[in-house]
Amino acid sequence: MTDHTMDALEVSFETQALGGPVVRPMLAGGGGGVSAGGGFEGFLRSGASVEMKAFTGVTGDAGGYAIPQEIDSVIDATLKAISPMRAICNVVRVGSAGYRKLVTTGGTPSGWAAETDARPGTATPVFTEIAPPMGELYANPSASQAMLDDAAFDVEAWLANEIALEFAKAEGSAFITGSGVSRPKGFLQATIAATTDATRAFGTLQYLASGAAGDFPTTPQDRLIDLVQALRAPYRQGAVFLMNATTLARIRKFKTSDGQFLWSPSLTGATPGTLLGYPVIESEDMPDIAANSLSIAFGNFKAGYLIAERRETAILRDPYTNKPFVNFYATKRIGGCVSNSEAIKLMKFAVS
Repeated sequence: MTDHTMDALEVSFETQALGGPVVRPMLAGGGGGVSAGGGFEGFLRSGASVEMKAFTGVTGDAGGYAIPQEIDSVIDATLKAISPMRAICNVVRVGSAGYRKLVTTGGTPSGWAAETDARPGTATPVFTEIAPPMGELYANPSASQAMLDDAAFDVEAWLANEIALEFAKAEGSAFITGSGVSRPKGFLQATIAATTDATRAFGTLQYLASGAAGDFPTTPQDRLIDLVQALRAPYRQGAVFLMNATTLARIRKFKTSDGQFLWSPSLTGATPGTLLGYPVIESEDMPDIAANSLSIAFGNFKAGYLIAERRETAILRDPYTNKPFVNFYATKRIGGCVSNSEAIKLMKFAVS
Protein backbone atom coordinates (compact mmCIF):
# COMPACT_ATOMS: atom_id res chain seq x y z
CA MET A 1 0.00 0.00 0.00
CA THR A 2 1.52 3.30 -1.05
CA ASP A 3 1.91 6.35 1.11
CA HIS A 4 -0.83 8.17 -0.86
CA THR A 5 -3.33 5.37 -0.13
CA MET A 6 -2.53 5.43 3.60
CA ASP A 7 -2.99 9.20 3.67
CA ALA A 8 -6.41 8.89 1.97
CA LEU A 9 -7.63 6.29 4.50
CA GLU A 10 -6.48 8.43 7.44
CA VAL A 11 -8.35 11.43 6.03
CA SER A 12 -11.49 9.27 5.56
CA PHE A 13 -11.38 7.97 9.16
CA GLU A 14 -10.78 11.45 10.54
CA THR A 15 -13.71 12.81 8.53
CA GLN A 16 -16.05 10.11 9.91
CA ALA A 17 -14.82 10.67 13.47
CA LEU A 18 -15.52 14.37 13.19
CA GLY A 19 -19.10 13.74 12.02
CA GLY A 20 -18.40 14.47 8.37
CA PRO A 21 -19.69 12.61 5.33
CA VAL A 22 -19.56 8.82 5.60
CA VAL A 23 -18.04 6.88 2.71
CA ARG A 24 -20.47 4.13 1.67
CA PRO A 25 -20.38 1.65 -1.21
CA MET A 26 -22.05 2.88 -4.38
CA LEU A 27 -25.50 1.39 -5.14
CA ALA A 28 -25.78 -1.04 -7.98
CA GLY A 29 -26.64 0.68 -11.24
CA GLY A 30 -25.36 3.97 -9.93
CA GLY A 31 -22.23 3.99 -12.04
CA GLY A 32 -21.21 6.98 -13.98
CA GLY A 33 -22.24 5.28 -17.24
CA VAL A 34 -25.92 5.63 -16.51
CA SER A 35 -27.60 8.57 -18.10
CA ALA A 36 -29.71 11.14 -16.28
CA GLY A 37 -32.81 9.19 -17.23
CA GLY A 38 -31.29 5.87 -16.15
CA GLY A 39 -34.22 4.83 -13.96
CA PHE A 40 -36.75 5.18 -16.72
CA GLU A 41 -34.30 3.69 -19.27
CA GLY A 42 -33.82 0.64 -17.05
CA PHE A 43 -37.59 0.20 -16.86
CA LEU A 44 -37.79 0.32 -20.66
CA ARG A 45 -34.99 -2.18 -21.08
CA SER A 46 -35.88 -4.78 -18.42
CA GLY A 47 -39.42 -3.91 -17.25
CA ALA A 48 -38.21 -3.89 -13.65
CA SER A 49 -39.50 -1.24 -11.22
CA VAL A 50 -39.73 -0.61 -7.49
CA GLU A 51 -43.27 -1.24 -6.18
CA MET A 52 -44.60 1.85 -4.37
CA LYS A 53 -47.95 2.13 -2.46
CA ALA A 54 -49.72 5.46 -2.67
CA PHE A 55 -50.50 7.43 0.51
CA THR A 56 -54.12 8.52 0.81
CA GLY A 57 -56.35 9.96 3.47
CA VAL A 58 -59.24 7.67 2.57
CA THR A 59 -58.17 4.87 4.91
CA GLY A 60 -56.42 5.22 8.23
CA ASP A 61 -53.43 2.87 7.76
CA ALA A 62 -52.62 4.31 4.32
CA GLY A 63 -52.03 7.78 5.68
CA GLY A 64 -55.38 8.86 7.08
CA TYR A 65 -54.09 8.74 10.64
CA ALA A 66 -51.46 11.32 9.75
CA ILE A 67 -54.06 13.87 8.65
CA PRO A 68 -55.26 15.85 11.70
CA GLN A 69 -59.01 16.31 12.05
CA GLU A 70 -60.09 19.82 12.99
CA ILE A 71 -62.95 20.08 15.47
CA ASP A 72 -64.80 23.28 16.18
CA SER A 73 -63.96 24.29 19.72
CA VAL A 74 -67.36 25.97 20.19
CA ILE A 75 -70.13 23.49 20.96
CA ASP A 76 -73.47 24.47 19.47
CA ALA A 77 -76.49 23.68 21.59
CA THR A 78 -80.21 24.14 21.36
CA LEU A 79 -81.22 27.10 23.47
CA LYS A 80 -83.45 26.41 26.45
CA ALA A 81 -86.37 28.68 27.17
CA ILE A 82 -85.20 30.36 30.35
CA SER A 83 -87.97 31.85 32.48
CA PRO A 84 -87.92 35.64 32.95
CA MET A 85 -89.40 35.45 36.46
CA ARG A 86 -86.14 36.36 38.19
CA ALA A 87 -85.99 39.59 36.18
CA ILE A 88 -89.51 40.77 37.06
CA CYS A 89 -89.88 39.52 40.66
CA ASN A 90 -88.48 40.66 43.99
CA VAL A 91 -85.24 38.74 44.66
CA VAL A 92 -83.68 38.78 48.15
CA ARG A 93 -80.52 37.12 49.45
CA VAL A 94 -81.01 35.26 52.71
CA GLY A 95 -78.55 33.97 55.29
CA SER A 96 -80.47 30.86 56.28
CA ALA A 97 -83.27 28.60 55.12
CA GLY A 98 -85.69 30.03 57.70
CA TYR A 99 -86.49 33.30 55.94
CA ARG A 100 -89.62 35.15 57.06
CA LYS A 101 -91.26 38.33 55.80
CA LEU A 102 -93.91 40.46 57.51
CA VAL A 103 -96.68 42.10 55.51
CA THR A 104 -99.24 44.52 56.93
CA THR A 105 -102.79 44.26 55.67
CA GLY A 106 -105.36 47.04 55.81
CA GLY A 107 -102.99 49.83 56.82
CA THR A 108 -103.43 51.94 59.96
CA PRO A 109 -107.03 53.13 60.53
CA SER A 110 -107.47 56.85 61.17
CA GLY A 111 -110.28 59.27 62.03
CA TRP A 112 -111.37 62.90 61.88
CA ALA A 113 -111.96 65.15 64.85
CA ALA A 114 -112.69 68.78 65.61
CA GLU A 115 -110.18 70.95 67.43
CA THR A 116 -111.46 70.16 70.90
CA ASP A 117 -112.90 66.69 70.30
CA ALA A 118 -111.54 63.69 72.13
CA ARG A 119 -109.16 61.39 70.22
CA PRO A 120 -110.16 57.79 70.94
CA GLY A 121 -107.73 55.01 70.09
CA THR A 122 -107.66 53.58 66.59
CA ALA A 123 -107.13 50.02 65.50
CA THR A 124 -103.56 48.77 65.04
CA PRO A 125 -102.21 47.29 61.78
CA VAL A 126 -102.55 43.57 61.19
CA PHE A 127 -99.42 41.59 60.42
CA THR A 128 -99.20 38.54 58.19
CA GLU A 129 -96.09 36.37 58.11
CA ILE A 130 -94.82 34.95 54.83
CA ALA A 131 -92.40 32.01 54.75
CA PRO A 132 -91.42 31.04 51.19
CA PRO A 133 -90.96 27.26 50.78
CA MET A 134 -87.28 26.47 50.19
CA GLY A 135 -85.75 23.66 48.17
CA GLU A 136 -82.32 22.61 46.98
CA LEU A 137 -81.68 22.36 43.28
CA TYR A 138 -78.76 20.08 42.42
CA ALA A 139 -76.92 18.44 39.53
CA ASN A 140 -74.10 15.88 39.65
CA PRO A 141 -72.68 15.19 36.15
CA SER A 142 -69.27 13.56 35.69
CA ALA A 143 -66.53 13.40 33.07
CA SER A 144 -63.49 11.13 32.82
CA GLN A 145 -60.09 12.63 33.48
CA ALA A 146 -58.98 11.55 30.00
CA MET A 147 -61.90 13.48 28.52
CA LEU A 148 -60.93 16.58 30.48
CA ASP A 149 -57.30 16.26 29.35
CA ASP A 150 -57.82 15.44 25.68
CA ALA A 151 -61.05 17.14 24.59
CA ALA A 152 -60.72 19.87 22.00
CA PHE A 153 -62.82 22.25 24.12
CA ASP A 154 -62.99 23.30 27.76
CA VAL A 155 -65.17 20.56 29.23
CA GLU A 156 -65.33 22.11 32.70
CA ALA A 157 -66.53 25.46 31.39
CA TRP A 158 -69.06 23.72 29.15
CA LEU A 159 -70.48 21.67 32.03
CA ALA A 160 -70.70 24.74 34.27
CA ASN A 161 -72.62 26.61 31.57
CA GLU A 162 -74.97 23.67 30.99
CA ILE A 163 -75.71 23.44 34.71
CA ALA A 164 -76.40 27.17 34.94
CA LEU A 165 -78.85 27.04 32.02
CA GLU A 166 -80.65 24.01 33.41
CA PHE A 167 -80.93 25.57 36.87
CA ALA A 168 -82.37 28.76 35.37
CA LYS A 169 -84.98 26.74 33.49
CA ALA A 170 -85.90 24.60 36.53
CA GLU A 171 -86.25 27.49 38.96
CA GLY A 172 -88.27 29.56 36.49
CA SER A 173 -90.76 26.73 36.12
CA ALA A 174 -91.03 26.37 39.90
CA PHE A 175 -91.79 30.09 40.36
CA ILE A 176 -94.89 29.64 38.17
CA THR A 177 -96.13 26.08 38.75
CA GLY A 178 -94.02 24.77 41.66
CA SER A 179 -95.86 22.68 44.25
CA GLY A 180 -94.15 24.21 47.29
CA VAL A 181 -92.88 20.80 48.46
CA SER A 182 -89.06 20.91 48.60
CA ARG A 183 -89.21 23.67 46.00
CA PRO A 184 -90.70 27.16 45.56
CA LYS A 185 -94.46 27.52 45.38
CA GLY A 186 -95.56 28.99 42.07
CA PHE A 187 -98.16 31.72 41.93
CA LEU A 188 -100.44 29.51 39.79
CA GLN A 189 -100.62 27.10 42.75
CA ALA A 190 -102.09 29.75 45.04
CA THR A 191 -105.77 29.69 46.04
CA ILE A 192 -107.90 31.69 43.61
CA ALA A 193 -111.29 33.38 43.88
CA ALA A 194 -113.43 35.76 41.83
CA THR A 195 -113.96 38.17 44.73
CA THR A 196 -112.37 41.62 44.84
CA ASP A 197 -109.52 42.83 47.02
CA ALA A 198 -111.85 44.30 49.64
CA THR A 199 -113.51 40.96 50.43
CA ARG A 200 -110.92 38.37 49.41
CA ALA A 201 -108.73 36.69 52.03
CA PHE A 202 -105.02 37.54 52.06
CA GLY A 203 -103.00 35.04 50.03
CA THR A 204 -105.83 34.33 47.59
CA LEU A 205 -105.38 35.58 44.02
CA GLN A 206 -108.25 37.11 42.11
CA TYR A 207 -109.18 35.71 38.71
CA LEU A 208 -111.39 37.09 35.96
CA ALA A 209 -113.25 34.70 33.70
CA SER A 210 -112.69 35.08 29.97
CA GLY A 211 -116.42 34.55 29.33
CA ALA A 212 -116.00 31.48 27.12
CA ALA A 213 -115.07 27.90 27.96
CA GLY A 214 -111.41 27.41 27.01
CA ASP A 215 -111.35 30.40 24.68
CA PHE A 216 -111.63 34.14 24.30
CA PRO A 217 -115.08 35.70 23.89
CA THR A 218 -116.17 37.47 20.72
CA THR A 219 -114.86 40.76 22.11
CA PRO A 220 -111.56 39.73 23.75
CA GLN A 221 -110.35 43.31 24.18
CA ASP A 222 -113.13 43.97 26.70
CA ARG A 223 -111.99 41.17 29.00
CA LEU A 224 -108.34 42.21 28.71
CA ILE A 225 -109.29 45.75 29.72
CA ASP A 226 -111.25 44.36 32.68
CA LEU A 227 -108.17 42.37 33.71
CA VAL A 228 -106.01 45.51 33.66
CA GLN A 229 -108.50 47.59 35.63
CA ALA A 230 -108.98 44.86 38.23
CA LEU A 231 -105.46 45.68 39.39
CA ARG A 232 -105.61 48.77 41.56
CA ALA A 233 -103.75 51.89 40.48
CA PRO A 234 -100.84 51.69 42.96
CA TYR A 235 -99.86 48.32 41.50
CA ARG A 236 -100.33 49.23 37.84
CA GLN A 237 -97.14 51.30 37.94
CA GLY A 238 -94.64 48.67 36.79
CA ALA A 239 -97.21 45.99 35.94
CA VAL A 240 -96.66 43.52 33.07
CA PHE A 241 -98.55 40.81 31.23
CA LEU A 242 -97.17 37.27 31.51
CA MET A 243 -98.10 34.54 29.02
CA ASN A 244 -96.53 31.98 26.71
CA ALA A 245 -95.80 32.40 23.01
CA THR A 246 -98.88 30.49 21.84
CA THR A 247 -101.24 32.72 23.79
CA LEU A 248 -99.40 35.83 22.66
CA ALA A 249 -99.66 34.75 19.02
CA ARG A 250 -103.45 34.80 19.32
CA ILE A 251 -103.56 38.13 21.09
CA ARG A 252 -101.33 39.80 18.50
CA LYS A 253 -104.03 39.16 15.90
CA PHE A 254 -106.83 40.86 17.85
CA LYS A 255 -108.18 44.14 16.46
CA THR A 256 -110.55 46.76 17.75
CA SER A 257 -113.78 47.62 15.95
CA ASP A 258 -111.96 50.29 13.94
CA GLY A 259 -109.28 47.86 12.74
CA GLN A 260 -106.48 48.82 15.13
CA PHE A 261 -104.31 46.08 16.63
CA LEU A 262 -104.34 45.73 20.40
CA TRP A 263 -100.67 44.77 20.25
CA SER A 264 -98.01 47.44 19.82
CA PRO A 265 -94.70 46.02 18.57
CA SER A 266 -91.43 47.12 20.11
CA LEU A 267 -89.16 49.47 18.16
CA THR A 268 -86.04 47.65 19.43
CA GLY A 269 -85.28 44.07 20.38
CA ALA A 270 -84.17 45.10 23.87
CA THR A 271 -87.66 46.15 24.98
CA PRO A 272 -90.80 44.00 24.83
CA GLY A 273 -93.91 44.87 22.89
CA THR A 274 -96.92 46.24 24.73
CA LEU A 275 -100.55 45.25 25.14
CA LEU A 276 -102.92 48.02 26.18
CA GLY A 277 -99.83 50.05 27.06
CA TYR A 278 -98.21 47.43 29.34
CA PRO A 279 -95.15 45.28 28.52
CA VAL A 280 -95.75 41.64 27.61
CA ILE A 281 -93.27 39.11 29.00
CA GLU A 282 -93.12 35.66 27.44
CA SER A 283 -92.69 32.57 29.61
CA GLU A 284 -93.05 29.09 28.20
CA ASP A 285 -93.97 27.81 31.66
CA MET A 286 -97.36 29.54 31.45
CA PRO A 287 -100.06 27.10 30.31
CA ASP A 288 -101.70 27.08 26.89
CA ILE A 289 -105.30 28.22 26.55
CA ALA A 290 -107.60 25.38 27.55
CA ALA A 291 -110.72 24.80 29.62
CA ASN A 292 -110.29 26.47 33.05
CA SER A 293 -106.64 27.28 32.35
CA LEU A 294 -104.93 30.29 33.96
CA SER A 295 -103.05 31.29 30.84
CA ILE A 296 -102.65 35.06 31.35
CA ALA A 297 -101.31 36.85 34.39
CA PHE A 298 -101.20 40.61 34.85
CA GLY A 299 -99.62 42.33 37.78
CA ASN A 300 -96.74 43.99 39.51
CA PHE A 301 -94.55 40.97 40.22
CA LYS A 302 -91.96 43.04 42.09
CA ALA A 303 -94.62 43.59 44.73
CA GLY A 304 -96.50 40.34 44.27
CA TYR A 305 -93.92 37.52 44.19
CA LEU A 306 -90.89 36.95 46.44
CA ILE A 307 -87.82 34.92 45.47
CA ALA A 308 -85.47 34.05 48.34
CA GLU A 309 -82.11 32.49 47.50
CA ARG A 310 -79.54 31.25 49.99
CA ARG A 311 -76.59 31.91 47.70
CA GLU A 312 -75.52 31.69 44.11
CA THR A 313 -74.93 28.35 42.39
CA ALA A 314 -72.00 26.52 44.01
CA ILE A 315 -70.05 23.95 41.99
CA LEU A 316 -67.77 21.43 43.73
CA ARG A 317 -65.15 19.64 41.63
CA ASP A 318 -64.63 16.15 43.07
CA PRO A 319 -61.88 14.06 41.42
CA TYR A 320 -61.55 11.56 44.33
CA THR A 321 -64.90 9.88 44.97
CA ASN A 322 -65.39 8.08 41.66
CA LYS A 323 -61.98 7.68 40.02
CA PRO A 324 -61.21 7.91 37.09
CA PHE A 325 -64.24 10.20 36.77
CA VAL A 326 -64.41 13.79 37.98
CA ASN A 327 -67.78 14.74 39.47
CA PHE A 328 -69.13 18.27 39.24
CA TYR A 329 -71.61 18.63 42.10
CA ALA A 330 -73.67 21.82 41.77
CA THR A 331 -76.20 23.04 44.34
CA LYS A 332 -78.48 26.02 44.75
CA ARG A 333 -80.92 26.65 47.61
CA ILE A 334 -83.88 28.77 46.59
CA GLY A 335 -87.47 29.47 47.60
CA GLY A 336 -90.42 31.52 46.44
CA CYS A 337 -94.05 32.34 47.07
CA VAL A 338 -96.71 35.01 46.56
CA SER A 339 -95.95 37.92 48.87
CA ASN A 340 -98.88 40.21 48.01
CA SER A 341 -101.99 38.62 46.59
CA GLU A 342 -103.45 41.99 45.56
CA ALA A 343 -100.61 42.68 43.11
CA ILE A 344 -101.27 39.79 40.68
CA LYS A 345 -104.44 39.06 38.68
CA LEU A 346 -105.21 36.01 36.56
CA MET A 347 -107.44 35.32 33.59
CA LYS A 348 -109.28 32.03 33.77
CA PHE A 349 -110.56 30.69 30.46
CA ALA A 350 -114.01 29.70 31.60
CA VAL A 351 -117.56 31.05 31.42
CA SER A 352 -117.45 32.14 35.06
